[in-house]
Amino acid sequence: MTKISPVQALYDLCKKTFTTPTLSPSAQPIQKLCFLLNTIGPADVGLKANNLDDDRGHGFFGFNQFNRMARWAQPITYLDIHDCESFTAIIPLHDHPGMTVLSKILYGSMHVKGYDWVEPACIKKTSGSQVRLAKLVVDKVLTAPCETSALFPKHGGNIHCFTAVSSCAVLDILAPPYLDAAGRKCTYYHDYPYSSFWEKESENYNVKEEEYVWLKEIDTPEGLYMRPGKYIGPALQV
Repeated sequence: MTKISPVQALYDLCKKTFTTPTLSPSAQPIQKLCFLLNTIGPADVGLKANNLDDDRGHGFFGFNQFNRMARWAQPITYLDIHDCESFTAIIPLHDHPGMTVLSKILYGSMHVKGYDWVEPACIKKTSGSQVRLAKLVVDKVLTAPCETSALFPKHGGNIHCFTAVSSCAVLDILAPPYLDAAGRKCTYYHDYPYSSFWEKESENYNVKEEEYVWLKEIDTPEGLYMRPGKYIGPALQV
């Protein structure tokens, strides 16, 4: 009997786990997926950690409107291993509405910063738009090898951004995938310090200011520079 590849085993387990797209799986199947993801390395998806080109294009450093500056930006390359309905690869602050996401750092180091909405919703109107209060739940650097990270529709850092500390690669599972027609549209955000829209009544939250931010929906960041790559890992039997 032919031994299946690790990425094929991962696909098969994903297919079994996410059989009902509208429901989030329980903790046990997610733990099984994380365990399997923890065993996957760069070679399993056709990558080499030391095969790194410095192919830069002009973009912007920083996605907060107060501190953006021009630079020659390292591009973000995505490899589409399998696409059920939709595929999106994003680094700036963004959300995953109604989605469960598993992320495994294959090589390198990456800073992850993630937020969850404060409930009940705290929304303020400002200059013809609005901001909503979110709580910081993840703020750390992940360096391979490390365990798989998981986020869920309403907790775990569903709104997050990735910043490369070094050249790195991330293997993501998005279930279900982005799909505008189903209400799973990716939204980008600017983050503002808690003090930017502070009011006296906000003291009712009894918060540490550094743990909270206000998020405002924005268009796709101008400096986002992305390009497709060619997946050369094991082919999937779907």
